[in-house]
Amino acid sequence: MLNKYNEKKPRSQEVIKYSDKHLSEGMKIRCKECGSYIEFLADFEVTKMKVHTANFCKFRFCSICGWRQACKDAAKISVLMDYIKAEHKKEFVFVTLTAPNVKADVLRDEITRYNKAFKKLTERGAIKIINHGYIRKLEITYNVERDDYHPHFHCVFAVNKSYFSGEYYIRQERWLNLWRELMKDETITQVDVRRVKSNNDKEMREFSKYAAKDEDYTHSQDVFDAFYYALKGRQAITYNGIFADANRMYKDKELDYYKTRDDTEYVWLILYQWGGVEYVEKRRREITQEEYKQLKKKSVDEMALS
Repeated sequence: MLNKYNEKKPRSQEVIKYSDKHLSEGMKIRCKECGSYIEFLADFEVTKMKVHTANFCKFRFCSICGWRQACKDAAKISVLMDYIKAEHKKEFVFVTLTAPNVKADVLRDEITRYNKAFKKLTERGAIKIINHGYIRKLEITYNVERDDYHPHFHCVFAVNKSYFSGEYYIRQERWLNLWRELMKDETITQVDVRRVKSNNDKEMREFSKYAAKDEDYTHSQDVFDAFYYALKGRQAITYNGIFADANRMYKDKELDYYKTRDDTEYVWLILYQWGGVEYVEKRRREITQEEYKQLKKKSVDEMALS
C-alpha cells in the first residue's frame, strides 16, 4: 500500500505544474500539499495497512486522488453487481463502444456526440427491451505517435438470465451496426461485447481504470489542457435504472452487508510524511481499546482506502 503512494506522490506533483492555470489559489495549495501526511492503521507486522486520516485534495486529475477514486468506484460497482445478481436475479453484458481517434480541438464535441448516440442507443427497441439498467464509464486515452485522443465508453447492462439463450439476444454485429448508425460513422470497426461471468473478469477490471491516466495527460501542457477541457463538468461514471437504485442504496449504507468484512487485527496507528523522495515514518503508537471498538463497528474493507 505504501509503495503505491510512493509511486503516485511524485506524479501528483507533476500534475501541479500543468494544472496551475486552471486552479484557484486555494486549490493550488491543496493540490501541492495533497498526501503530505498519511496516517495508516496497520496490523502487528505492518503487512496490512489502511488509510485512517490524510490531507487529500480530491482534484480529479491528482494522481493520488484519481487512483483512490478509481479503486473506490471498482469496490462499489462490485457491491452493486453482487446485490443486483442476488436480489434481482440479473446477469450482465459488458459493452465497449468506440470510434476513430480525434484531435484535441474536437475532443469535447466528440464526447458530446458519444453521449447523444448512447442515449439514442438505449431508446432503441432492441436495447430497451433487454436493458434493466446500466453503468456507463467514459475513458480517454492519448496516442503519442499520432497526437490524437481516443474517447470510448465502457458499459455494463443488467439483463435477464434468459437473455443469453432467448429470442432477444443481440449479436455483436447488431451492436456494431446500431452504434455505427447512431454515431453516423461507417468507419467504426469495433464494438466489443462480452458476457460478465464474474466481478473479477478482465472486462470488469476496465471499470477500475481512471477516466484518464496520469501518464497520458502529463505528457505536455497542450495534452493536459485537452484532457482538462474535455472532462470539465462531466461525470466519468453514470448509473441508470436498477443500477441507479442500487447506487442510492449504497450511499445510504443499505448494501453494507455485501461488502467484504475486514477482519484484520489492527494494532498500530502509523503516521507517514512525504520526505521529498518517499514517505518517512514519523510516529507509531498502539491503537487504544476505544479506538479498536470503533474500528470494529465499521469493519468493512473499502479497498483499504476508506
